[in-house]
Amino acid sequence: MQKSLKIAVVGSGLVGTLLAIYLKKAGHTVHVFDRSPDIRKIQFSGRSINLVMSNRGWKTLKDIGLDEEIKKIGIPVDKRAIHMADKLNYQYYGKDGEAIFSLSRGLLNRKMIDLAEAEGVEFFFDHKVWDVTLSDASLHIGETERGEWEELKYDKVFGADGAFSRVRHRMQRQSMFNYSQEFLKIGYKELNIPANADGTHKIDKNSLHIWPRGEFMLMALANPDGSFTCTLFMPHEGENSFENLKDKEALVAFFANHFPDTKEVIPNLVEDFFKNPTSYLVTMKCFPWTFEDKVALIGDACHAIVPFYGHGMNAGFEDITILSEIMEKHGDDWETIFKEYEQSRKPNADAIAELSYRNFMEMSSKTADEKFLLQKKIEKHFSEKHPDKWMPLYSRVTFSSHPYSEALAMGDFQDGIMKQVLEMENIETIWDSKEVEEKIISLLNHK
Repeated sequence: MQKSLKIAVVGSGLVGTLLAIYLKKAGHTVHVFDRSPDIRKIQFSGRSINLVMSNRGWKTLKDIGLDEEIKKIGIPVDKRAIHMADKLNYQYYGKDGEAIFSLSRGLLNRKMIDLAEAEGVEFFFDHKVWDVTLSDASLHIGETERGEWEELKYDKVFGADGAFSRVRHRMQRQSMFNYSQEFLKIGYKELNIPANADGTHKIDKNSLHIWPRGEFMLMALANPDGSFTCTLFMPHEGENSFENLKDKEALVAFFANHFPDTKEVIPNLVEDFFKNPTSYLVTMKCFPWTFEDKVALIGDACHAIVPFYGHGMNAGFEDITILSEIMEKHGDDWETIFKEYEQSRKPNADAIAELSYRNFMEMSSKTADEKFLLQKKIEKHFSEKHPDKWMPLYSRVTFSSHPYSEALAMGDFQDGIMKQVLEMENIETIWDSKEVEEKIISLLNHK
């Protein structure tokens, strides 16, 4: 056990709340501050993309015995259901039984706060943190930015307050602090597929449903109550864009043209579309993530990524796993803990940011491309015969805990091999032959 400290966590989202549980279990007094009201007492807003939990996230929960509790509110998803204009294709994710779990963000966040309170973590909702004094880890809170502030002193402060973090905002004013944010030209809007009258799901609940249309796409993930959270991703401006869907007629015609099979399952399309906000997608990178032995950033506050690999939460949870392992190793030497934590996580955070960005291209365009589907088929076939020689990129990211940076490098290497394989004569007919298998093995041996 470490020497007991008084620690503040800013942000009561998923990463902040789980971190608070870890710190409490390590023997510290933990206070969590959030500028918003208690999520358990309000209706969750229509600004959500369902979360998918994969191996990295489950490991962080399992290490403190919370995995079974959370599995109860999730739905296993073992494949993509790709809705083409004229047919439905299924693409399985991993080996038999391997699945990601669909979780409602609101439901999960409420559950995590309950679990944290049960551990003895104290929450302070509707408390606005305007500034942090880095040198002595004190928070400055108040009703307004210009009004009176109260100073609260802590031994350590963790900024888990998301992509537009107030804690990071203070750290950015140091010299030698690198920071970048990049908005995608694509935004998103939440829609909903309600349950059937008997509470069952209208479409297959164990699939991630994708309607790939090139520059834009629709996605749907199941909730335990029989509904689906749908997300429409499309450019903010241009031909097929949010700016062109200004009225009911344009919206209904657009969906009839591009997503005709959704007419029966999204009855509240018009109401949801105009009621829910159009949200932005941002990749944010920074470094350093820590200040001396006083303040550290975690999760989206230091590496916000776009949601197309479903790894924002998983990467944030893995931050906690790594931080916890380093805490066990270095005891009360917090300066070393913080240094090692940021050096270990930064390359992996950059790698998952890159992978997530690329995955939009895969989901919106490539899943509708015959050549890409053939590539996935060859990879799956080869990796099942030679699991020691080939783990597909998706499996390496989602069903293993290999570092993200290693997954990115390996994925690029494998992609180079597959480009050569796809150029083989008659590859469409010989894809599962001995000849193709030997070609892959020879290319692997030239590594």
